[in-house]
Amino acid sequence: MKLEITCTRAEANHKQLLNCMSALNSMDISFENTSKLLSIAGNEVRLKILFLLNMENELCPCDLADILKMSVPAISQHIRKIKDAGIITARRDGQTLYYSLNEDETDILKSIFKSIKLERKIA
Repeated sequence: MKLEITCTRAEANHKQLLNCMSALNSMDISFENTSKLLSIAGNEVRLKILFLLNMENELCPCDLADILKMSVPAISQHIRKIKDAGIITARRDGQTLYYSLNEDETDILKSIFKSIKLERKIA
């Protein structure tokens, strides 16, 4: 498959454009995973849930409901979306499910959480 360059500028660097296209193509899965994570974290409640899981390591839905002053069913809907995206995992202890962040997701999230904390210190 030949990559076609449509840029009509006389000084367009075709090699640069092809290198950029190649780099993006080789990183498709990383972009897809990061986009999915950012999409989930783009909701304020889900971002707070992720923040709390990062801070406390694991919490159950009723803990999250109490902290966020929401109903357990509402929290469960958010948890389901986060879990379906593969960002958190569950551990059962008797009747209770505890949720925690997947290790693969923590680097990006910690950068986001650090920026949230920095804003709070400034205010």
